[in-house]
Order: sequence, then structure tokens, then C-alpha cells
Amino acid sequence: MASVFGKILLITGNAEYLSERTRKRAVQAITSEQPECEVAEVVGSALAQGEMAALTSPSLFCSSSALVISDIQELGDTQQDELIAYAEQTSSDVAVVLIHSGSNKGKGLLDKLRKCPAVAEVKGEAPKYERDFSTWVRQEVRDLGATIDPNAALLLVNAVGHDLRALAGAADQLVSAIERGTPVSTEIVHQYFGGRAEVRGFEIADAAIGGRISLALEQLRWAEANKVAAVLVTSAFASGIRSLAKLASAPGGLRDADLAALIGAPPFKIKSLRGQLRDWDQAGLAKALTAVARADVEVKGGGADPAYALERMVLQVAAARSVR
Repeated sequence: MASVFGKILLITGNAEYLSERTRKRAVQAITSEQPECEVAEVVGSALAQGEMAALTSPSLFCSSSALVISDIQELGDTQQDELIAYAEQTSSDVAVVLIHSGSNKGKGLLDKLRKCPAVAEVKGEAPKYERDFSTWVRQEVRDLGATIDPNAALLLVNAVGHDLRALAGAADQLVSAIERGTPVSTEIVHQYFGGRAEVRGFEIADAAIGGRISLALEQLRWAEANKVAAVLVTSAFASGIRSLAKLASAPGGLRDADLAALIGAPPFKIKSLRGQLRDWDQAGLAKALTAVARADVEVKGGGADPAYALERMVLQVAAARSVR
């Protein structure tokens, strides 16, 4: 394994959890290679002029040293120059970890650091779309030495939500629960997270959009009893109906992968969306979106009874279908 000393690890991205996890792993690699090494940690805004040289010098107790600077976008101009000067000529006895928040601030510093041969970058960007979260879960499971079925990954996201820390913990729990070489299936996800998955807004939305009113209302009441936030339900309805509207207006002849990219849904969900769309027309979709928008305003404080607003939304969305 290559030494981490004499190198600079640059951690960038807007996902705080991913940046923090990478930082911890980097520090563990440093102390694993040199157990006696002292790791100094400092925030960019607190780094004084000339302090860089002191922090990258060996200590009295160990010939090597390590430095972690977080929020490097807050470094002053002089401190940035000092950091670049070190990056251009690193010390073989020093390991450095730099953390940037992913904002536009400090972009010039990043550009200069990326040109230095000693700098290796790890990017930690948070997923943007629903399909991206299920893709992230699949990669997380692969990193743990296992595989997960695409439908199981989507089910886990629906059950746990979009918090990466919670998703990583759930993935670790699932991988630990299966035999080596066995993929994580939807059955396994249901076994461990089924109670949470059943009250997720996406399943309520799917039931209502599919005209299964009794099931939608049953799940809605279950969600209310378990204090699922009302805005999660309206958000799921909005997402589901918008996906149908995008599919309805999509050009003909597109492959599932292209449709998925256009709509913002996983490729394997296109088939179910096509099935749902058979019972909808443009007028019905417009009515459903209006009902969801009204409910969203009411659950965010514009109405007196969020539970009533959600139930009315379910009924209006189901009624907007135009079954042929």
C-alpha cells in the first residue's frame, strides 16, 4: 500500500456526511501507518499567517506529522499562498488532508491545488434525484462487498429517506444480515424496514394514482399515526404525478434509459409508469396537480387540518383518473 505521507488528500463536495466519513478514513490511514503521529486539526478561518509551516513540521515525539484543514474556502489570501507553496513541494514526513465545502468560494484555490502532482481529490456530492439515491445505495452496498437488487435499493430509499448517514447505516445493517455472496433482495429490505416502507409517501401516492383508494387511505392513516411528516406525502404525490406528466409529453420512440433520464426516474420504473399512464389523460393530470398543490399549501400552514387536506388530496387524485 502506498504511503499517505508526502501526499495531500483534497476532499470536496456538498455532502457533509460523505466529507466527514472520508476525513475519518484518511485519519485512520495516517495513524495506521504511523501510530505515534500527531494529527493537528484546524479550521481554515482560524489558521494564522505563518502557522502552516509550524503545523507541517515534525514534532518532538515523532518524526512524522499530519494536518487536517477543514473549510479551506475560508483561508485568507496569505494562508492560501502558503498552502499552495507547500503543495508544490511537500514533505515526505507529513500527511495533509484538506476539506472544501463544495461552494463556489475558494474555487481559485481548488484549481491551483488540483494542478499539484501531490494532490489527490475525493469528491462527495449529494445525490440530486430520486434515481440518484437508489444508485448511491447500490454503490454503497457494492463497497461493502455485496449487491442489491435495483427494486430493493429504491424500496430502501423510500423506507429510510434521503439522509445519507441513515442510508449508509441501513445498507451496512442489510449486508451484515445476509450470507456472503447473497444479494440484498426486496424481501430482505421488507423484513428489516418494511414497517417504515409501508408508510412512505411514495407508496401512498402509487396507490392513489393507481386508483386503489382503500389502500391509499389505509396507508395514509398508518402514516399519520406514525407521525410521518405531511409534506413528505404531498412531495411524493407531486413527484409521481409530474413523472406521469413528463412521460405523457415525451417524444415517441425513446428507449427506457432515455425516458428515465428525461423524466428523472430509475429505468426499471418506466414500465410501471407506463402502466399507470394508461388510466390518465392530460386533463386528469392537471386536476391532480392542482389538488396536490392545494394540499401542499394547506399542510404547510395554509389550512387548519393537515390530515383532512391529505385525505381530500388522495380522493381527488384518485378521482382524476380517466379509466378507459
